[in-house]
Amino acid sequence: MNRLPLLAFLAFAIAAGAHAADDGPAPASRPASEFTASRNAAVLNELPFADRADYEAARRGLVAPFEGQVRSADGKVIWNTGAYDFLRQDKAPDSVNPSLWRLAQLNANAGIFKVTDRVYQARGMDLANMTIIEGDAGLIVIDPLTVAESARAAIDLYYQNRPRKPVVAVIYTHSHADHFGGVRGVVDEADVKAGKVKIYAPAGFMAHAISENVFAGTAMLRRGQYQGGALVPPNARGHVDTGLGKTAPRGGVMTLIAPTRLIEKAFERHVIAGIEIEFQLTPDTEAPSEMNLYLPRQRALCMAENATRMMHNILTPRGALVRDAKAWSKYLDDSLVRYGDKAEVLFAQHSWPTWGGEAIRTLLADQRDMYAFINDRTLHLMNQGLTATEISEAIQRLPGELDKKWHTRGYYGSLSFNVRAVYQRYLGFYDGNPANLDPLSPTESGKRHVEALGGAGKVLEQMDAAMKKGDYRWAAQLGNHLVFAEPGNQAARNAQADALEQLGYQSEAATWRNMYLEGAQELRHGVPDFPGWATEDVVKAATPDMFFDLMAVRLDSDKAQGHDMTLNWTFDDLHKPFALTLRNGVLTHRAGARHARADVSVRMSKATLDRISLRQTDFRSAIERGEIRLEGEAGKFGELLGLLSTFKLMFNVVTP
Repeated sequence: MNRLPLLAFLAFAIAAGAHAADDGPAPASRPASEFTASRNAAVLNELPFADRADYEAARRGLVAPFEGQVRSADGKVIWNTGAYDFLRQDKAPDSVNPSLWRLAQLNANAGIFKVTDRVYQARGMDLANMTIIEGDAGLIVIDPLTVAESARAAIDLYYQNRPRKPVVAVIYTHSHADHFGGVRGVVDEADVKAGKVKIYAPAGFMAHAISENVFAGTAMLRRGQYQGGALVPPNARGHVDTGLGKTAPRGGVMTLIAPTRLIEKAFERHVIAGIEIEFQLTPDTEAPSEMNLYLPRQRALCMAENATRMMHNILTPRGALVRDAKAWSKYLDDSLVRYGDKAEVLFAQHSWPTWGGEAIRTLLADQRDMYAFINDRTLHLMNQGLTATEISEAIQRLPGELDKKWHTRGYYGSLSFNVRAVYQRYLGFYDGNPANLDPLSPTESGKRHVEALGGAGKVLEQMDAAMKKGDYRWAAQLGNHLVFAEPGNQAARNAQADALEQLGYQSEAATWRNMYLEGAQELRHGVPDFPGWATEDVVKAATPDMFFDLMAVRLDSDKAQGHDMTLNWTFDDLHKPFALTLRNGVLTHRAGARHARADVSVRMSKATLDRISLRQTDFRSAIERGEIRLEGEAGKFGELLGLLSTFKLMFNVVTP
């Protein structure tokens, strides 16, 4: 019988633990070409590099630096600030866009920082920031990082430099795992259950925290490896940053403890550990479940991940539902109106703070204008008949002063990607041209292009000619056709890797650099083997409905033809039945229902299902031990399991 796959979650965290296959020495990375060096040098004249204010702000309030490593329980290094010591070189090398180099240096600041009275942050110890508020009766922790190990290291460093008080409350600002996964590193679940620790989160948090990456989890995880540059080593020709931070911990234990209190109104005020906090719900912005916070006494505004010091993603390259840029803009304006004349410091759960009322109002207004422009200008050109690709070519810059401001640069999201995301949100992937209704597959298209161009040798000649002119985008398009037509052609793979690499060196967006360099890495090294990953807390929090929905995704509908059946499936510990129907190669279920006459009835506990999902056991063993009880045609149950596919995580991306 097939075993259910691991529950895929948080592409960065999982992807960062992958390692390249050891198949002997791989082709070395190439230096920056003269065209790349010239293009990167030109950036120095396009942006205000003389403005060093952010360097001062990123170091302001340093209480204690973190310059060491974080290790997992088995001694493996999962976080190492020393890996990025090469960023201490002030001048950007030719192989890195100077704007990105600047950001990478700023994100290399690591340690405990004082934001304002009673408010501290652990920065540079994970992809996200952990904020610590010193309450009267104990500490309030906002967003306890990605894994328990990094969160524990952060709170330990804080305790080494500040009075030791117990953590009495945790706040999750939103439903992405780099903002909740380390919770067990700062609190004990027993204290939560006993009421000693309260956990606050926005409405809908648990459903979105679990479900976002479940159904497309394998594909999202694999694409996340590209977005995060998982296999690219940190150096001047490799990984320098992820935009919002260095990267996620390379391993560790991601955890989750359910909230004890949900924020459900647009604005709510609570006093937590003697600290007054106003919560502002911002659903369907950077995350489907998200909220900002304002501390009136400290005059401190926490913008969660809604206003980081850069352009964010309207659609993440790893994949997700397209975000609503217009709604995002409006929530930023709400924050500006409500808190702009009050706040004296603005901090977020990535990047460094902004101090001073005028600077705060400018940042919020600029970010508001940026997302509104992306939405409205895309719609403007869309209604003139331009396609997504044409719009991305037409919108090269943000308007007015926005284009020259560091806090609107496309380090994580990019203007090109975001306008195409807005197009997708409103019109979908089809561009309206009937020639694109039924395109050939990349492999078939590649074969025909290569043949039309005169064969592989001619394509390589044209790639070489394009490279010699610095036309790397065209070289990469040619190379993509050739690699998909002849995936075993190593000369083609190497040429394509060279083209992608130069594009990566030129990229201002850390995500684009990572994706280009990850592609080049796999073209040269091949695709490594990586088994996957799951976290016990997330699996246990997944509902039976999610399990059955995922089972329906895994069903091979071709194989399922002719295997119609009905099942009654009951979880005894939840006292909840489900009626499953396999019909026409489609699996559906009804919660709280039973078939009057089912082919087979299945009884088990949710705890047993969790152990199966975590691969601590399998269905066959659980049946043999009596943990699963079958009534009726028991063979039908095995028949259903045999129709489920197990997805391969490390599928090809840059090759067929």
